[in-house]
Amino acid sequence: MVQCNDAAEKLIGTTRYRVSADDRSPSNSWAASREIPMEYRSSASFLGLPLVHIATGQSIDGRYRRGVATAWFAVGDVAIGVFLACGGVAFGGISLGGAALGLLPIGGVALGLFAVGGLGLGIVAVGGAAFAWYAAIGGLAVAHDYAIGGVALAQTVITPPSSESLPLSSIPQAPFHWSDALLLIVIAGALLVVARSVQGRRKE
Repeated sequence: MVQCNDAAEKLIGTTRYRVSADDRSPSNSWAASREIPMEYRSSASFLGLPLVHIATGQSIDGRYRRGVATAWFAVGDVAIGVFLACGGVAFGGISLGGAALGLLPIGGVALGLFAVGGLGLGIVAVGGAAFAWYAAIGGLAVAHDYAIGGVALAQTVITPPSSESLPLSSIPQAPFHWSDALLLIVIAGALLVVARSVQGRRKE
């Protein structure tokens, strides 16, 4: 009986040692995975920026360091993409994120030319609360020119004929001018400069 107990203790001790040494517990595996960041950067680039950059964060000494992605198509905790950005904080042409900034931002908080979000701010904004210069659509819609919403404030407030339809056709489409095209080019150039600047600082 004593020999059986001794054998059992040795077996338990050996098993515990192996688990600890191999780091196989779920909690340790999760912690280890947090230490290993995921990063992908395409070899192809254009104007000094990679076409695709994906970067996730990592935990260093108990502190989480965010992954910053800069590319034409960027995905990361913080993403700066000239064409597309997707992340917790996204800045780009088309941006998707908790906080999104760009030409077409979509997120919890969206700021840009055409903003869609829980809180939208832009030239045109759609959201739970929408604030815009030209047209706003939302539960709370505030704009300079046109507004559609439960609570709407603007020079022209458009009332839907029914609760199931939105009279979007009642909002006149603003004509597109060459100055608008120039503005888009300037914004795209600014995005490129910002992305390259951040990329350069990350390499230092």
